[in-house]
Amino acid sequence: MMQTISSYKENGVALYIVATPIGNLNEMTPRAIEILKNVDVIACEDTRTSMKLLRYFNINKKVISYHNFNEKESAEGILKLLNQNQNVALISDAGYPLLCDPGVTLTQLIIKNNYPVIPISGSNACLNALVASGISVHPFYFFGFLNSNITTRKKQLQQHKKLDCTLVYYESPHRIHKTLENMYEILGDRKVCIARELTKKHEQFIRFNLSEYTDLPELKGEIVVVVEKAQDDEIVLDEIYQELVNLVEQGISKSSAVKQIAKKYAISKNELYNMIHE
Repeated sequence: MMQTISSYKENGVALYIVATPIGNLNEMTPRAIEILKNVDVIACEDTRTSMKLLRYFNINKKVISYHNFNEKESAEGILKLLNQNQNVALISDAGYPLLCDPGVTLTQLIIKNNYPVIPISGSNACLNALVASGISVHPFYFFGFLNSNITTRKKQLQQHKKLDCTLVYYESPHRIHKTLENMYEILGDRKVCIARELTKKHEQFIRFNLSEYTDLPELKGEIVVVVEKAQDDEIVLDEIYQELVNLVEQGISKSSAVKQIAKKYAISKNELYNMIHE
């Protein structure tokens, strides 16, 4: 059933999704400050982190905890607040809530109960890194954090390999070198840009090819990785290889499969054998 909810109703209450600075406090928007000063309750990931931000802008409001470990219970609590005619704002430790941060459970519950969910624009590390990367911006695919397990991470990268768009990831400093190694192994030698400490004093953009990952020095701080999309010839070769694999899995011998694919695509048998061995 179609649902239409107007964000701004007279005397209506709402859940506000408020973006906060990712580093430089001057990026806090006047509208975000106004909203936080006028809501009844502010829900945040870490009350200690958020209180520093709120004190800086002289925002004195009731603060409650909302994070991954209490998401369902807290969402129900916030719904009760709306039912009591109290406006609530959701903020994360930095950046836009819900993007690699908790909040989806909450917004779905609030929408289900016909209350407005109103976005208040602001900083986002993914977009900052993307537009300054020097890599094609449109289209792009934002994944967030790859899995910490190497096997799972490689499977995820395999799924992203053929995507016809720029890839954007978040990563931690202690794992960045291993992740780049996995990217080079799975995605091949593509252009990449690492953006770190965005909007902060030590902001850096490091641009290189994935094959140069071993030259990357030790890094600190928040990291965004932007990787260029697969080239057309990469995509075609991947599709040919997959078709070759499918034939072998169907019981056809490697030599027969190679002969069949070589004839179909006018490609040398030696190149196909090399693909198999690689």
